[in-house]
Amino acid sequence: MKIPNALLILSLLASGTDAFVPHRVAFARAPVALDASTLERLPESAVKLTITAPGSATKAAYDKACTELSKNISIPGFRKGARIPPQVLEQAMAGKGGRYALREQAINELIGELIEPALKEEHGLEPIGMPSLETPAAELAKDFTPGEDLELHVKCDVWPDIEWKKVEGKEKPYMGLKGTYKRKPFDQAKFNKALSDLKERYAELAPIDDPNHALEMGDACVVNMEGFMATDMGEKGEKLPDAASGDRVEVILGPGRYMTGLVEGLVGAKVGDVRTVSVTFPAQLKDKTLAGKNAIFDVTVLEASTRTLPEVTDEFANKVRAGLTAESLKNELQKAVDSEDAKQFTPARNSAIGKALAEVMDVEVPDTLVTKQAKEKFAMMMTDMRNNGVSDEEIKNQIKPENFLKYKKVVKDSIIKDFKVSMAVDEIGRMEGIELPDYQVEEQMSGIREEATKAGEEFDEAAIRPRVEATLMREAVMEFLAENSELEIQFEEDEFDEELLTKLAEESLAREGVEASVGESATAPVVDAEIVEEKQPEQVAAKAKAEPAGDRDYSSMTIEEKAYYSLLDAGALDTKEN
Repeated sequence: MKIPNALLILSLLASGTDAFVPHRVAFARAPVALDASTLERLPESAVKLTITAPGSATKAAYDKACTELSKNISIPGFRKGARIPPQVLEQAMAGKGGRYALREQAINELIGELIEPALKEEHGLEPIGMPSLETPAAELAKDFTPGEDLELHVKCDVWPDIEWKKVEGKEKPYMGLKGTYKRKPFDQAKFNKALSDLKERYAELAPIDDPNHALEMGDACVVNMEGFMATDMGEKGEKLPDAASGDRVEVILGPGRYMTGLVEGLVGAKVGDVRTVSVTFPAQLKDKTLAGKNAIFDVTVLEASTRTLPEVTDEFANKVRAGLTAESLKNELQKAVDSEDAKQFTPARNSAIGKALAEVMDVEVPDTLVTKQAKEKFAMMMTDMRNNGVSDEEIKNQIKPENFLKYKKVVKDSIIKDFKVSMAVDEIGRMEGIELPDYQVEEQMSGIREEATKAGEEFDEAAIRPRVEATLMREAVMEFLAENSELEIQFEEDEFDEELLTKLAEESLAREGVEASVGESATAPVVDAEIVEEKQPEQVAAKAKAEPAGDRDYSSMTIEEKAYYSLLDAGALDTKEN
């Protein structure tokens, strides 16, 4: 049996326990006149709602339950679908062990009909997930009488609100966030080269009147060039196409500018001289008939000039772009040069921003959202295990409610932290009016669509587009926060990482088809917001043997360790030595 994808894993997981989405029949709803409900706030963004369903509502809900059952039950003496008296239905259900089933269904119908409108319209709250009765419907059903009022006490998760803390001297507490992250040093050599190239573009030429001036590095000259292919003996051969030669060609005497040999052959020449110069065309030349070939040019020097590179002053910066100063020019150039290197450390930067955000806001995270995110991460881990060679049958054996609940326990803190940052970022995006250009979304969607097509997978645009938009929006908000932050960067040199190289080698072997053990495949594919040192599966397993379950400190663990221990405690991993 092949498990096609992570969605099937989720469906299997959801079908195996009451801890996941319960089944409830939905009916068309009609407005119900209610007395005002009362609300009590509970921890983790949950509420307790007390509401009284009037007799008219309890009778209508009971009648609906009877009508629905009549459509599907077969009772001797009644046609299927005919209206069957309630007492007959109850007797029939009692004979099947469901004495109060009709009344229980009526109570569930009341919950579905009354709770959401009360939360939204009376209290301005957005419910999340399924409400649950404080007293189970099966118990309430024993005293339920259709046509009589029924008081219900219901718990439900609601969408949380962010509370921004007051920060002295700041109107917006998320501006000027402070934090620290590490990255490799700025590439000064690359910056110097970029600045030098910019100055070269604005070099000033001055004609050299001295006929005896010998060209030197840094000078410029205007020449006529006539080229020939070089023979094996290093002599002139077939004449080169006109495109490879030319009249009044400007040549700047500097290293690495042209084909090898040209500049070197002109050093020391004077105006009026004709130099025979041997060159080698670049190997990456588009014209493959010339690429890497040797040639000989007759070069006539027509004019000579000195070149003076400008100093980086405010006047020079204004020439580059109106309004720039020397300082702002260097800052922009530094940012442009560093942009590629900086991308590598964006996760570390965002992690620092996330930590700083957590200090200026409060939000309670409902368990419904924690469960949903934990299910997605658990499914990702199972899929990763399969991709690393674990059999589908073995994976199916691990998809059990108790395994999931243990996994949820150890990843809950990281999920809550991630959600808080995510919610804060979304809120800031709305408050600051940050918008995405349409082309950015379309570029991402096009790439994902193309990958799905190549892989032969179904592309659900309606499901994928909102996620792409949310991801891009959060990236945009993080950039906004970074630009308006006071983050301290700790620069550190790259160090030789033997452990990382070993890990990369192992991954390379895995891609070539080497089977991974269950323990190795259990390293979590779950992404934590913090940048943490990755540990090898063998290290985690060794630590597990030496550390009793009761002594574990989950708060200090990496995601890899949490994933390993959750499966280990569930009996999903074979830790016996060969």
